[in-house]
Amino acid sequence: MSEQPVTSIQPPIAPRLTLHDGGSIPQLGLGVYKVANDATADLVAGALRLGYRHIDTAALYENERGVGEGVRASGLPREEVFVTSKVWNDAHGLDATRRAFDESMAELGLEHLDLYLIHWPAPRQNRFVEAWKAMIALRDEGRVRSIGVSNFEPHHVRRLVDETGVVPVVNQVELHPRLPQHAVREANAALGIVTESWSPLARSHLLETGSRDHAVLSAIAERHGRTPAQVALRWHVQQGLVVIPKSTSLARVAENTAVFDWRLEAGDMAAIAALESGERTGRHPDDLD
Repeated sequence: MSEQPVTSIQPPIAPRLTLHDGGSIPQLGLGVYKVANDATADLVAGALRLGYRHIDTAALYENERGVGEGVRASGLPREEVFVTSKVWNDAHGLDATRRAFDESMAELGLEHLDLYLIHWPAPRQNRFVEAWKAMIALRDEGRVRSIGVSNFEPHHVRRLVDETGVVPVVNQVELHPRLPQHAVREANAALGIVTESWSPLARSHLLETGSRDHAVLSAIAERHGRTPAQVALRWHVQQGLVVIPKSTSLARVAENTAVFDWRLEAGDMAAIAALESGERTGRHPDDLD
């Protein structure tokens, strides 16, 4: 990156939300989807020095090695950084999931993981319950502190709970003003599951000049002296969601931290709610294997 490195370490900028297993998760994190591995270490170290304490990666992203390097380069004690990774669809199963976890930990170079997620349910494979049982064992062995899921619909979660008795602590789903995921959030809340938003800006479609979304967010931003992106991220935070915006720019990463010292008004929230269209930027969980 051409930006100047961040050398001084700032205090944590995000509150932590309590998980039902007794742990906690920083409400704002850095997503690193599609960040090249050779750029990831500098980005992660810079974000952590800016006050982030939560990094979200996955085996699929092929940048776990860079995440681990960035955590070590940040200068922060390991216990201050919350790291998430995910098992991909080709590694569902009692043995396959354990092997995938070992491979992720070797790439990360960390002694433990804070949160491990099933990346997608891949329902036609019908092996996500086996993957979950492997993750329960990894948790019980102390190799990962918390376990959860990503892109799970309520009926997928119900199968996990019915067949194992173990409730995920987190369900990370595509969530933004166009797709507020009311039913998923309601089902998660009923089980004490924290909802986490990926693609919180709809892969920046919300910020496209000339769009209705951008016009609404810009008008709100102008009233509050903020940016449209900060307004969208504040919408997530104000609803108690964990949010993991992704950027390769440290300037934008820093901008995304300014969402905790102000509030959207009721009229702002209503205007943003009117942007709901049901439009996804990714696949539906029932249709990806």
